[in-house]
Amino acid sequence: MASLVRHVTFDCSDAYTLAQFWAAALDGALSDEDFPGDPEALVTSSGATLLFVTVPDAKAVKNRVHMDLQPQDRTRDEEVERLLTLGATVFGDHRRPDGTGWVTMTDPEGNEFCVERSAAERAS
Repeated sequence: MASLVRHVTFDCSDAYTLAQFWAAALDGALSDEDFPGDPEALVTSSGATLLFVTVPDAKAVKNRVHMDLQPQDRTRDEEVERLLTLGATVFGDHRRPDGTGWVTMTDPEGNEFCVERSAAERAS
């Protein structure tokens, strides 16, 4: 059997705070064993498990790997608005007049991710 991805790990300046953002963004859960100030924090969700590790280095360049999020119960545009209220920022808007495209956003520490159209939007 091949290896499985156990979790995706993010280096960050505040593991617990960034984990809180991603737990809310993914409708996931922060581990009961994680607390403010901890050097690591784990988020589990139905789509992925994410590990956040506090490091002394600041983010310096664009991510070489990023996540593409697909809303499950709302439109792409509704999801972008929801993520903005959680603390994300729009980094690049690639929506097209015909409704296709995506939005590149950053989390509170500047890590890039994209929001694509939902399956329902893709089907119509």
